[in-house]
Amino acid sequence: MSMMRSFALSLALSVAVTPLALAAETAPAEVSFADMAVADSLTGQPGDPVEGRKVFANRGLGNCLACHMVQDLESELFHGNVGPALDGVAERWEPGQIRAIVANAKEVFGEQTIMPGFYTLDVGVDVAEKFQGKTILSAQQVEDVVAYLATLKGE
Repeated sequence: MSMMRSFALSLALSVAVTPLALAAETAPAEVSFADMAVADSLTGQPGDPVEGRKVFANRGLGNCLACHMVQDLESELFHGNVGPALDGVAERWEPGQIRAIVANAKEVFGEQTIMPGFYTLDVGVDVAEKFQGKTILSAQQVEDVVAYLATLKGE
């Protein structure tokens, strides 16, 4: 392949890939909730269900197991029953709806829900100073959890 043709091919590939590489992360205040869903990815990148499973099970991050039972994680101790069991959640909710619930459940269920918003800065009053201006999960972690939950089909 000639040097000029190789350069042209490289240039064409970089132009084609650039929009994907430049996909901007949606800021927490810019998340668009419509019809109980967040239709668009918060990162422009697909979530990783393997990483999402890790985030879901990590008691130092979302602490999802404190409230929800998931058979896939039955080896983990102390599943909660405050929230619904999430087995089959992928058959009850679309990914955009799951994304909305994880990002900020109050936008879906109203103020009465005790589920925290994992990707919002609107977390209430008297927030410890070290947590002010921060989300519980990153945008990519939300996408990863959504990808994991989307794998939880009925038995």
